[in-house]
Amino acid sequence: MTQLAAPRATRAGRNLPAAVTVAVILLGAVGASLFIRKDAFAVLAVLAVSAAMWELAQAFARRSIHLPLVPLVVGAAGILVSAYVAGSEALFVAFLLTVGGAVVWRVLDGSGEAALRDASAATFAAAYLPFLGGFVMLMLAEPDGPARVALFILLAVACDTGGYVVGTLLGRHPLAPSVSPKKSWEGLVGSLVLTSVVGVVGIQTVFHGEPLVGALLGVGVVVSATLGDLAESMIKRDLELKDMGRLLPGHGGVLDRLDSLLLTAPTVWVLLAYLQPPAG
Repeated sequence: MTQLAAPRATRAGRNLPAAVTVAVILLGAVGASLFIRKDAFAVLAVLAVSAAMWELAQAFARRSIHLPLVPLVVGAAGILVSAYVAGSEALFVAFLLTVGGAVVWRVLDGSGEAALRDASAATFAAAYLPFLGGFVMLMLAEPDGPARVALFILLAVACDTGGYVVGTLLGRHPLAPSVSPKKSWEGLVGSLVLTSVVGVVGIQTVFHGEPLVGALLGVGVVVSATLGDLAESMIKRDLELKDMGRLLPGHGGVLDRLDSLLLTAPTVWVLLAYLQPPAG
């Protein structure tokens, strides 16, 4: 019998056809939700963060850390919706309420060292996922919110794509071998070039802004996205995991796609808010 060939994986360890297919589907869903009805994007964001929270809970359970998932998922939805509807102050208040609710929920199930560990992990989870994700909702709430969020996503995609392509083809010098051996300095340069180009073109085309603003966005996104990716790599290494999940073929889990986006969101929000404020 003729054996079926295994799905082709690249040097970077991805099943490239599956990764591309999933990426196209995700970008299509995001684009449709943004420009047909932006409320739909808020729903999509809640679903994505909830799925990532579930993945994080499963991963932490490997080290006997048990996240109070119910209050965290409910709180995540509250944080994102509050940020979208009522702004940055509501984002912070909803975050505090979520942490408080998660801690109380866990303490009611028992006290002691295990409860302290789980409550600390819950605080981290609430800050890492819905709180950082709330900055995307702040951008979405602006009159030109869909354009801001679209630029934010395109910058993150450019960073990942530039780093992946250049790193795969030319990568020779590891960026952080003890944390993420496949990342290279060459890939970082590829990320910087492509992201800066996307930033300059996006700012000039969509917002009629200055090229310098686009270049600053590119640099800021590369720094924050790289730190976010390395941070998740450290978590996975400590948990002895290759991927946080398997929900997205070719990409791993939802959290594996959100890692760089999470730290990038406040960076882009701040830069756009001060360098390219909404008209009117």
